[in-house]
Amino acid sequence: MPKFLGEFPSVRMRRNRRFNWLRRIVEENHLTINDLILPIFVKDGMNIKEPINSMPNVHKYSLDRVTEHINEAYSLGVPAIVIFPEINPKLKTKEAHEAINPDNLICKSIRHIVSNFPDLGIICDVALDPFNSDGHDGLLLDNYVVNDSTVEILCQQALVQAEAGCNIIAPSDMMDGRVAEIRKALDSKGYIDVGIMSYTAKFASAFYGPFRDAIGTSQILKGDKRTYQINPANINETMRQVAQNVAEGSDILMVKPGLPYLDVLSKIKEEFRMPTIAYQVSGEYAMLKGAIQNGWLDNDKAIMESLIAFKRAGADGILTYLAIEACNILNKN
Repeated sequence: MPKFLGEFPSVRMRRNRRFNWLRRIVEENHLTINDLILPIFVKDGMNIKEPINSMPNVHKYSLDRVTEHINEAYSLGVPAIVIFPEINPKLKTKEAHEAINPDNLICKSIRHIVSNFPDLGIICDVALDPFNSDGHDGLLLDNYVVNDSTVEILCQQALVQAEAGCNIIAPSDMMDGRVAEIRKALDSKGYIDVGIMSYTAKFASAFYGPFRDAIGTSQILKGDKRTYQINPANINETMRQVAQNVAEGSDILMVKPGLPYLDVLSKIKEEFRMPTIAYQVSGEYAMLKGAIQNGWLDNDKAIMESLIAFKRAGADGILTYLAIEACNILNKN
């Protein structure tokens, strides 16, 4: 920080705040439509637009209805989406076999979206929780999520998604070594241009509840995920985790959740200088929308203030359920 020169009354900080045009000129951080990534939820069936009770105004779509939702975002200029599936419970097994089915719901969704929006970015999670009858991101053996066997399946899952047309693979499982192994698997099959956006700082958070409602894992999850997700109290461990992901070949880093971890986001961006994404998760969305619906917060102002916080902390992009709404606010302003 430069040494402060001058003092009141010769220095008046409010001079640069007096006019709207001047405030715009000296504004330090800017949120644009290009910063926004939209998560979408898909499920099998026809003519489905199903509300998620814990996420006001967010829905699950069948493939014949998801196009209208994506088209709204695409027409506004949203550059990319992330696909999350609700898998038929009958297809969920302890071994998560459906995760590596090249015709599973995720892969069908990718092909459908690519055919309708060929220049829209498609990002897909690699993790087993939507497909696992235990609700965990990996394989559960004797009440413990095993690492190396899980990574083997994650590599196969990444390959079927890349084959379907996914642009960026996003390992969200937090297994050790998975980024390096997925990179090797992709390269070995010629998918050298498919990127990896690793959930590199994913915390064992209380803010994921509504998301688990959306993908149907909240009722089946056995135990918790603290043996593989990061302790929210640990910053040094987090930085070691990030360094490992960078060394293994991550192209983009992700911090999840978002607002409660702005300090982590800022530290990662400052130290590694890599493309870094923040995920404004379902619990953050639900809190904001709950307060807005009760009249406790102004909708547009609260949304924009929450999103600019990510940019101020160093995020290059924001994965948010508010993407479409934020685009409309930006265009209106």
